[in-house]
Amino acid sequence: MTRPAAPAEDARLSIHAAGILGLIVIFVVGTARPINLGVVSLAMTFLVGTFVVGEAPRAMYAGFPVDLFVLLAGVTYLFGIASRNGTVERVVDAAVRAARGRRRLVPWVVFVVAALPAMAGAIGSAGVALLAPLAMRLAERSDIDRRLMGLMVVHGAAAGNFSPLNVLGAIVHQAVTSRGLEMSMAVLFAGNLACNVALGAVIVALFGRRRRPGGAPAAALPEAPRPATGLPTARLTVDQFSTLVAIGAVAVVSLGLGLSIGFVALSAAVILHLLFPASSAGAERHIAWTVILLVCGVVTYVGALQRYGTVDAVGEAIAGLESPLTTALLIAAVAAVTSAFASSAGILGAMIPLAVPFMAQGQIGVTGMATAVAISATLVDATPFSTVGALVVANASEAERQEVFRGLLAWGAVMVVTAPVVTWLVFVLPGV
Repeated sequence: MTRPAAPAEDARLSIHAAGILGLIVIFVVGTARPINLGVVSLAMTFLVGTFVVGEAPRAMYAGFPVDLFVLLAGVTYLFGIASRNGTVERVVDAAVRAARGRRRLVPWVVFVVAALPAMAGAIGSAGVALLAPLAMRLAERSDIDRRLMGLMVVHGAAAGNFSPLNVLGAIVHQAVTSRGLEMSMAVLFAGNLACNVALGAVIVALFGRRRRPGGAPAAALPEAPRPATGLPTARLTVDQFSTLVAIGAVAVVSLGLGLSIGFVALSAAVILHLLFPASSAGAERHIAWTVILLVCGVVTYVGALQRYGTVDAVGEAIAGLESPLTTALLIAAVAAVTSAFASSAGILGAMIPLAVPFMAQGQIGVTGMATAVAISATLVDATPFSTVGALVVANASEAERQEVFRGLLAWGAVMVVTAPVVTWLVFVLPGV
């Protein structure tokens, strides 16, 4: 007598096992050999999709993050033009003069400026896309560790998550309340803000005195002198003024009207290149193709795992455990691990509803559990495989890009491990 349900179940288990094994192979090969992880990820998407799942190429292409590709290409192209015509240097000069030598305050100013758009409702990547290029150039000019500045941009943007106007807060609140549960959005917002401010202090303490490549500790260097004459005080050229107007227009149009910042930035760059071909020459070489390949390749493979249901299968298996505290910790851990390689909004949209039946049992506080999962899924955004982390790496100079990549990768790995544990201890455990 046949058992019709068994083959399908066995096939699903084989797909999930192959998908997880493929992810392990990607990082082992990418770590052991000097090869772009994105290339390995795309190859693994083909191997698993073709020989294990039996997908057509069209289905595999569907997982390619076109929005992320356009975002990274458009923003780095636009700021490549701004770099070529001297606009970035002018803005950085003005920021250095405004700081008046108070270099230790610069990272915190960047943190606050990064947080404001997110608090006002913009997705984190929008603010980071415009701020990261300027922040990284400011770090070079002020002799600040590039990893320090990059992480302050990332966590500043993360600090604005879950405000009453932010889309991530709406995702969490809707997922919980639509199923008849109640939670405190004030606790979620305040808890997330406190976590990111605390991490900002840790980042400054950790990287503020780290030795820069070939130099003394950054904090031991003399304060950056205030520029006197020359380029900072000269009038803006027509192409520089136009570039500043274009960048401002990108911010207004994308943040105000909700249009794709990648396409808007790309369009602005094309217009500037057509209007000022001489000063824009070579700007396309500033597009961070290696970073784009890396991030888009990894995200494509993780998208395949989500498409196969592997992430949901792991979450459902965890939710079926008998120990409420263990279940809560593991759900937060799955949210952190998967969000490190994928969209935080997408992961929250999947993990919060997955956790709702568990929260409805009443053994774990709803607000504490939702807060732990939400913060765990967003504190890991510093990894170079997330959108904001990739933007920071893409806007680092070519000579320092590998160091920034490794710094963000190490920090992100620490967040993946510690964020679920800390949020579990702070938000879940007291509510039991």
